[in-house]
Amino acid sequence: MNSFTKAYIPYGGYYSTPFSRWQGSMQHDNSITLAAETARRWFLEKRKMDPTVIDYLYYGTTIAQHHWFFSHQWSAAILTDDKKFVPGLFIHQACSTSTTILALAAKDMELGAYNVAYGLMTDRCSNGPHTVWGNPLGPGGEPYREDWNMDNFGGNPRVPVAMVETGENVAKEIGATKEECDAVVLRRYEQYQDALANDRAFQKRYMFAPLCTVNKKTKKLVEEDEGWTPTTAEGLAKLKPVRPGAVHSFGTQTFPADGNCGIIVTTKEKAKELSTDPGVQIQIVSYGFARTKPAFMPAAPVPASEMALANAGLKITDIKAFKSHNPFAINDVNFARKFGVDIMKMNNYGSSLIYGHPQGPTAGRGIIEMIEELTILGGGYGLFTGCAGGDTAATLIVKVG
Repeated sequence: MNSFTKAYIPYGGYYSTPFSRWQGSMQHDNSITLAAETARRWFLEKRKMDPTVIDYLYYGTTIAQHHWFFSHQWSAAILTDDKKFVPGLFIHQACSTSTTILALAAKDMELGAYNVAYGLMTDRCSNGPHTVWGNPLGPGGEPYREDWNMDNFGGNPRVPVAMVETGENVAKEIGATKEECDAVVLRRYEQYQDALANDRAFQKRYMFAPLCTVNKKTKKLVEEDEGWTPTTAEGLAKLKPVRPGAVHSFGTQTFPADGNCGIIVTTKEKAKELSTDPGVQIQIVSYGFARTKPAFMPAAPVPASEMALANAGLKITDIKAFKSHNPFAINDVNFARKFGVDIMKMNNYGSSLIYGHPQGPTAGRGIIEMIEELTILGGGYGLFTGCAGGDTAATLIVKVG
């Protein structure tokens, strides 16, 4: 099986919270309970739908939280209030977690395993765990220590190269410049402003506010993204590269964030039933994956996208909307050069480069935004791609209409 024929997403069968820069408004809540409680509120308040419609849950996350061991079953129990004993599967696929979950759910639809799958993706980069690992052979039994966020941002055990260095390696290989990367960020910022226009009309098509803890006595709804930076050409030009001779400044890379999202995957018939507009049909078409040479992470979306296109029997010119998880500006520069697409028309309405990167739900929000863009355009094929830790990437192609 190279492409999917039986997997559909109901129009309006998804949400994403705003993304909040780490140590912002979502820092106090366990991401497991926040995601499950937010999804339950979305089902009951926004969609007026019983969560027990779900037959199977894919729970996606990458940063450990308290009681992580039980997170997939715990979140399912919260989501359904145990009115239905929904089983779940825990997925940790770094920044490709959401993409992988949708592909797995699509495979289940092809097999007829059940009728309704739900992908619930969440992460909290804030207050990441500081882990102690047993080391009986250490001097006096001294343990290993690991900071889940900072240590892993600094490189993987096989190739201990900081993630920003993987971006610089790709930039050097293709001969990209700092000015080129700055121009991409400025354009992405302009596109994000389009999503905020008219009192955030675009974002309100899919965004749902989580109820977050302020202190022991107070909670608040977080209605908008937090922590993105106003951007100008002059400001970007003044920022120095983070490494001597490099092309990326702090202005041309993303930032860690918190957030969650949820997406229903089901059959064609059930999608129409659960849709807020039965006239809009959303089909999951194909999936691609790749791992590139060590320390060249931003290059991986190209072979992953080549696979997804080949599996779908499509050409790059068949794609109407492109979205990417772009932790570095070079991700889009490399993709656009290799495929010959207009870099300034990728990522309409924003991307993780501007509004942040909670890891688990990042691709999910991008796919949701791509669906809404295609709906505005009257339908067509959309391609979402994004790199992930370990020099990997995944691509998902959907068709709207």
